[in-house]
Amino acid sequence: MTGGGLREMLLEFQGYVLAYRLRTAVGGRVLPAGALLTLAEYAARRLERQDLARRLVQTGLDPRQVQRLEALSGELMFGFWLNPAEVAAFLRAARRQGGHPALGDPAAFAVLLTSAEQARLGDLGVRLVCAHHLTCLSLASPLLDPDALTDVWQRVEATTPPLFVDELALAGQV
Repeated sequence: MTGGGLREMLLEFQGYVLAYRLRTAVGGRVLPAGALLTLAEYAARRLERQDLARRLVQTGLDPRQVQRLEALSGELMFGFWLNPAEVAAFLRAARRQGGHPALGDPAAFAVLLTSAEQARLGDLGVRLVCAHHLTCLSLASPLLDPDALTDVWQRVEATTPPLFVDELALAGQV
């Protein structure tokens, strides 16, 4: 595996951690069903999901396997930050129950980061992480305007955060 491929997978896990924390903070209907997965647990489920997705494309899946694929996608919050439809569904559910300051306020979003993560990132890094993820939340709004969606994607790609979550630091990855 290339260093770039590993980094992408670690960024995916980090996105899962932040999505989990945000959904936990918002609570109610968007509260994650289970406990936060460790990096190893996430990786195992991600490999299982990848295998099922590959088999779906190559040979098809029986209904039980499709349900497992959907359950894994939900548990891993796969595509949470970068899928406009997922973002829109999350924001609709969150707003129906009153929302949360972290959905639009960088200072409130920063509270989702642990003190160790904030120290590792520094002030500028925290601002960049918040800007990236709040920009991702804006993916929902321009679904009907392709020019606006392109602009949002450019902003998302320009604010890719560094690796920083505690779970990765403990695993020696940051």
